Amino acid sequence: MMPTHRSTTRALALTAAAGLVLSSCTLLGGEDEEPAPAPAPAPTQDGEGTTGAGADGDSSTATDGDTSTATAAAPTTDEVVLVTHSSFNVPEELVTAFEAETGWDLTIQSSGDAGELTNRLVLTAGSPIGDAVFGIDNTYGTRALDEGVLAAYTPSDLPESAEEHALQGGAAYLTPVDFGDVCVNVDDVWFANNGIAPPQTLTDLTEPEYEDLFVTPGASTSSPGMAFLLATIGEFGPGQWQGYWEDLMANGAKVTSGWTDAYTVDFTAGGGGGDRPIVLSYASSPPFTIPEGGFQPTTRALMETCFRQVEYAGVLEGAENPEGAQAVVDWLVSPQVQASIPDSMFMFPVDEEVELPELWAQWATVAEDPIVVHPDQIEAERETWLREWADIATG
Repeated sequence: MMPTHRSTTRALALTAAAGLVLSSCTLLGGEDEEPAPAPAPAPTQDGEGTTGAGADGDSSTATDGDTSTATAAAPTTDEVVLVTHSSFNVPEELVTAFEAETGWDLTIQSSGDAGELTNRLVLTAGSPIGDAVFGIDNTYGTRALDEGVLAAYTPSDLPESAEEHALQGGAAYLTPVDFGDVCVNVDDVWFANNGIAPPQTLTDLTEPEYEDLFVTPGASTSSPGMAFLLATIGEFGPGQWQGYWEDLMANGAKVTSGWTDAYTVDFTAGGGGGDRPIVLSYASSPPFTIPEGGFQPTTRALMETCFRQVEYAGVLEGAENPEGAQAVVDWLVSPQVQASIPDSMFMFPVDEEVELPELWAQWATVAEDPIVVHPDQIEAERETWLREWADIATG
C-alpha cells in the first residue's frame, strides 16, 4: 500500500497513461513519485527516502489499553489538518460530506511519499505540522512509533477485516486504511508478439532471455522501489540479496527515479512508447490496461514476486485539534471512503465488505502468499540496505 508510494502522484501517472484505460482512463500507481505522488513510490515515486532524528515523546493518550475512548482536548480551531503522501485522493463530495457532518473544515497537506512524510513527522514530533496523518506505510510505521509521532487512537467502528493488516506493536496508534501488492508486471502482448515466454519469478529476471527488458523505480527514491528491494531481501535473505541485485543489474535492469517514469515512459504497455516489457508496479495495475472495446488486460502481475504494502492513518501526538483528527481517522475507514479507494487511490480497501468496482473484482488480484520482511527488521536495517543497494544499482 509498501505502495511511486511516489514522486509524481498516482493521479498524475494515471493521467499520463489515460489512453490505456477502459473505464477510468487511468493507470494504477502506488504511493510514488516525486514529492507529489507519494505514493512516491509509489514511494517516492518518488520522494526521497532520507532519515532524520526526531524528538522522543510519550505518544500514549489513553489508559488501561482503551484507545477508542481517549479524551481529546477541546479544539481551538474549526480546522482539522490531514497530512498525507502526495497521492492521497478522495472524491470532493466525500470531503464535503465529512465537513457537513462533523463541522470541521478539512485541510489536506501533501508531504511527498511515505518515507518523506514519515521523516517530516519525525523531525516535527511533539509540535506536529497537522492533526492527523494518512500514508505512513508498513516499511516506515515502526519508525513513526519509535519516535513518538503518534497518539493512541483506534476507531470504534474499525472494520473487523482491518485487523489482519495491523502493524505488529502499533495497532493502538496506526489504523489500517488500504493495502496493495507491489509486484513485477509483464506485457503479455509484447511477449506473444516476440515469441518469448514471459518470466514468472524474481530469479527469472536475471536470465539472458530477459536482458535489457526490466525497469524498476529506485529503492531510495520510490516507495514501490523500496517494496521491491524488500521483496528481494525477503526472497533471497539478508546475506544473498546483494548477489541477486548484482546479477539483475548485469542483465541490463534499468532503475528510474520513480514509478511514473518506469511505467508510463519505459514500460511497453504504459502508453509512452517504451521498450521494456517488464516493470515493477502493482497487482492492481492490469485492469487499467484493458483497451477500449477489449475484454481483458494486456498485462499481468507475477504473483510470486509481490510485497504487500499497507497504508495507515493516525492522530498526531501534540495535535492542535485531536478531536478533529480522530474524526478524520474514523472517516477514512468509513464505508463511503473505503468504497472510493480503488478508483481514487488504486489500492484495496481494508474493509472486505466493500464492493469492488467490476474491473477490480474481475482482474485485480491479491497475492495469496506475499513476500514478508518483519517490520522490526526493516527498521533496524533500512539504512544499511539502502546504502548497499545504492552501491550496486546506482554505482
